[in-house]
Amino acid sequence: MPLDPEKLFALRFPEIRQTYTWRDSVIYALGLGFGLDPVDERQLGFVVETKLKAVPTMANILAYPGFWMRDLDTGIDWVKVVHGEHAMRLHRPLQPEGEIVGRTRIVDLVDKGEGKGALVYAERVIADAATGEKLATLLQTVFCRSDGGFGGKSEAPHVPHAIPERVPDLSVDMPTHSQMALIYRLSGDFNPLHADPVIARAAGYERPILHGLATYGVACHGLMKALCEYEPERVQTLQGRFSAPVFPGETITIDIWREVPGRAAFRARIASREAVVFNNGLFEYAA
Repeated sequence: MPLDPEKLFALRFPEIRQTYTWRDSVIYALGLGFGLDPVDERQLGFVVETKLKAVPTMANILAYPGFWMRDLDTGIDWVKVVHGEHAMRLHRPLQPEGEIVGRTRIVDLVDKGEGKGALVYAERVIADAATGEKLATLLQTVFCRSDGGFGGKSEAPHVPHAIPERVPDLSVDMPTHSQMALIYRLSGDFNPLHADPVIARAAGYERPILHGLATYGVACHGLMKALCEYEPERVQTLQGRFSAPVFPGETITIDIWREVPGRAAFRARIASREAVVFNNGLFEYAA
């Protein structure tokens, strides 16, 4: 059924306060494949507590409001939603432990038409609980496949970043492993689609798939490796759109096009089955 814009814009999300420890930071990094090479000192900096740094994309799982499309009175047919796009802007580097506050709100709606679905844009800002200083702004685009036709605007407010029509400047292969989704879910996303073979087959997949935000984090891992010398404080912006699932154990290839100093376009693909899994990527970093 069509969405009710007034109801969604008036929706009040509970404020989320979270304390996280170095163990949470390590589990998150292991869930993205950091440490797969156990003698790579650059990777060990994210998984060994004596010299620990936080993976920048961990911002996406902090103060997470849960499956709010189902848990709150939204009117969204949550069974038919898809995580379409995601953007992260870091305002300062994350620490490997701390206490933060997260505040979420609906910032935009797009009506693709009756029978064509709708786009819901949810913004989450996480801040240091003690000082109130903003750490990151996150924008999640939810494609609600059965909720169009409410008469709202029909143009998306965000134009996807263009991928150059030339050979990439460089590519980096990022292996995943068969247990990756089982480890990543320990960071808070317990959707059985990523762990239960029966649920995965019922959803049309041959086996459990990797979390979309895990693919997002692996992309950031590859970009840090290729462009930032594994220095997380250089990461500023990462955005793009999900286009296909990843199965744990596959190798994700990140194709990168340098644009100007400190900015690159990218896409992620599975070369073995010629599938683009994350497209229209934009990465901004301290050059």
